[in-house]
Amino acid sequence: MVQEEMSKTPNAQLSTSNVQLSGNASTSNVKNRTSNILRRIVDLIVAGVFIYAGAIKALDPVQFASDIDNYKIFPWPISVALAFYLPWLEIFCGFALVGRLLYRGALSILMALVLMFTLVTIAAKVRGLDITCGCFGHASQNWSFPSHLATNLGILAALVVLWVSNRSPKPL
Repeated sequence: MVQEEMSKTPNAQLSTSNVQLSGNASTSNVKNRTSNILRRIVDLIVAGVFIYAGAIKALDPVQFASDIDNYKIFPWPISVALAFYLPWLEIFCGFALVGRLLYRGALSILMALVLMFTLVTIAAKVRGLDITCGCFGHASQNWSFPSHLATNLGILAALVVLWVSNRSPKPL
């Protein structure tokens, strides 16, 4: 009887099952929540890396200035200035990732820093300089060039993933 009345009404449609709709929506919500959780974990790991690295360097700026000077790119006064300011920039950006405040700016700065660190390290290796990177204080002094490069590229990849995943369109 309902079918007959609906066939007489041109705009009438059969009702869809609420179970189907809620089933699809819950699957989408689970996927969305899972990707948000994974993204947040990557956020916290990357933030922790930069907060730790910055803190290690901020505790011994003279050693970090010496590490920068070993690259033979800047004069000593600039190496000293960088040694006093770069660690705090890394710490600030790490906390920006944790607090999601100025997030895109922090990601931009960290990507630029990692790219710069990587290029400077490659340039030093090409010039035959045997240096320690100073990235993580004394813990990174015995790293080989390939492990240092792999670490930088891994961090850069994580930053790019965070950048791209944060660009998803937001609902109005």
